[in-house]
Amino acid sequence: MTGNMPTRARASPAASRVLRALRTVVVYALLLLIALSTALPLVWMVCTSLHPPHAQLPTMRTLFAPDGWHWDNYSYVFTFAELPIWRFAVNSVLVTAGVVLLQLTLCSLAAYGFARLQFRGRDALFVVFLLTMMVPAQVLIVPLFALVRHLGWLDTYGGLIVPYPYLSTAFGTFLLRQFFVGIPTSLDDAARLDGCSDLRIFWHVILPAAKPALATLAAFAFIWTWTDFYWPMLATSSTTMRTLEVGLSVFKDAYHGTRWPLQMAAAVIVLAPVLLFFLVMQRFFVKGVVLSGLKG
Repeated sequence: MTGNMPTRARASPAASRVLRALRTVVVYALLLLIALSTALPLVWMVCTSLHPPHAQLPTMRTLFAPDGWHWDNYSYVFTFAELPIWRFAVNSVLVTAGVVLLQLTLCSLAAYGFARLQFRGRDALFVVFLLTMMVPAQVLIVPLFALVRHLGWLDTYGGLIVPYPYLSTAFGTFLLRQFFVGIPTSLDDAARLDGCSDLRIFWHVILPAAKPALATLAAFAFIWTWTDFYWPMLATSSTTMRTLEVGLSVFKDAYHGTRWPLQMAAAVIVLAPVLLFFLVMQRFFVKGVVLSGLKG
């Protein structure tokens, strides 16, 4: 019996290694399955957009073997007579850039106040501010539309940018505030010794140290604004003020849902800037989410 003890002792580390390897294989297999399930709709959309314009919805057997790859579907969408695609693109860029800048400005200033300034009732006010995240944006649509119409901002860039219902200022403020709290206050003290005011500390100390969090908030704001359909549809009435998301929806009405390759080409055109922006900002995005979640 005692002779078996060394054998068991030697077998135990080997069994542990096998279990760790098996656990790693299972985890990576699950991650691969999730990645494939996430990427499959995108692959299906891109491949469908390259099928003949009058082709039916492809099956898994015909998805990668169409009757020729029709890259001209994209040029057809860009030159579609009823859709000024380039005007839609300019509108989307201007509106998205305006919303992102407004979001970064409002959220960073509010977060700095909640994280660094000392005043009575600060924490209670911050809790009340966060409670606004529980109000669905759809509840605000009717009063917001009435306000924009009263101001004469319908079908204008101001009506698309300034009262944008999906700014999620509370979320952005919370995200930045969590990051600002983790910045050492000794930097503020050193700046004050040099004669800096609160605004200069905010500009020269806090913002440079919070680049990952700012990039994260910019990524969220960009994705939410670029892909939004509801508010641009309500706030615009003329073709020249439509954004890409709203303007390219005309394809569904123009072809009654039958020319799927052209519709998928339009969808790829809308989605491509979002994917490109996320890939460019991915390093800052991941770092900002992780660090902001650990602070405070």
